[in-house]
Amino acid sequence: MMDELTLVQRIVVWILPVIFAITVHEVAHGWMAKQYGDKTADQQGRLTLNPLKHIDPLGTIIIPGLLLISFTGFIFGWAKPVPVDARNFKNPKQAMMMVALAGPLSNVLMALAWALLARIGVAIEIEFISMPLIYSGVAGITINLVLALINMLPIPPLDGSRIVAGLLPDYWAWRFNQLERWGFLILLLLLATNALGAILSYPMYYAQQLFFSLAGL
Repeated sequence: MMDELTLVQRIVVWILPVIFAITVHEVAHGWMAKQYGDKTADQQGRLTLNPLKHIDPLGTIIIPGLLLISFTGFIFGWAKPVPVDARNFKNPKQAMMMVALAGPLSNVLMALAWALLARIGVAIEIEFISMPLIYSGVAGITINLVLALINMLPIPPLDGSRIVAGLLPDYWAWRFNQLERWGFLILLLLLATNALGAILSYPMYYAQQLFFSLAGL
């Protein structure tokens, strides 16, 4: 569907879904941390939907931009991580699990919101109104599902690794978290060898089918 668009049209369609997906993901982490007693993100002004407070030049602009213009069909990115101080939690392991889970969960909820927007577009018979809603909905569903699935991978420092660490005994959780220094390199290797696409292809396909069905597509 997106193949029908020119590069400029693709950028226009994707820019808001990508920025909101990445921004809300980080805000969700900070919001959940606040619920468990850590106000660090709030005190630093990071509990805001203003994307300028969260933009990471590489992860929010350069990487998604390069993936978009290269027509890979696979787009993801990241924002500046919100600060979380586990010393403010009464039960750090449980709290960190919930803080980690909040990010991917926010992406699933946003995918649902974009699906509803696309469904409105499908119901409108005026093409110049309906098509932007449908295209934006498809982009919003796709980027949010990609971010949710990638972040659930058990690779430090991704959110999935925080959940795994919370389930492990303290010693093994500490050993597991030592992998964080290699996490970015592991992700780059998975991406460069197309292993990441292979890992995510089936869950992404079925998740997209579900949300596209909700969108009436």
